[in-house]
Amino acid sequence: KVRTDTTSPAGFMDVIEIEKTDEHFRLVYDVKGRFVVHRIGKEEASYKLCQVKRMEFGKGGVPYIVTHDGRTLRYPDPDVKVGDTIMLDIETSKIKDFVKFDIGNLVMITAGHNNGRVGTIIHKEKHKGDFDIVHMEDAAGNKFVTRNVNVFVIGKGNKALVSLPKGKGVRLSILQEQAKRYAAA
Repeated sequence: KVRTDTTSPAGFMDVIEIEKTDEHFRLVYDVKGRFVVHRIGKEEASYKLCQVKRMEFGKGGVPYIVTHDGRTLRYPDPDVKVGDTIMLDIETSKIKDFVKFDIGNLVMITAGHNNGRVGTIIHKEKHKGDFDIVHMEDAAGNKFVTRNVNVFVIGKGNKALVSLPKGKGVRLSILQEQAKRYAAA
């Protein structure tokens, strides 16, 4: 639903459009875990990614899913499960595509110490009665681990469905950041 109220809250993956200047932005995390307003094109502004949080059956056996931003969508694709990500057309509120929460897909971390990092899932661990753990590897070859509730799928294979802010989700060490700053100066 398009909101024109300037005080309306915005969250992760939301699209912000300024009509007077014809500018489009998407809210994503940078590698330090802060919200960043990332400039995008008009075509990319027509959709957003939503993570499936719940899948249930409503009145009369109607299947529906609930996404991370509180949307309820009836009659989703039967292959869509909890943890998967759907590509939602903002104008029509219809599902254009979906990506499974599987090994080999590109993900962004949305909570915890690794918030904002982007990597490819290389392994998933199931722990009965405890949090399931997901192992990822970023583009620079660094490996990191987090709970699966903190993982948001953003692409099929290594191809992201949305453009990423500068750094492409690769966190640099303190020494790497320092060397980069000195080289720029």
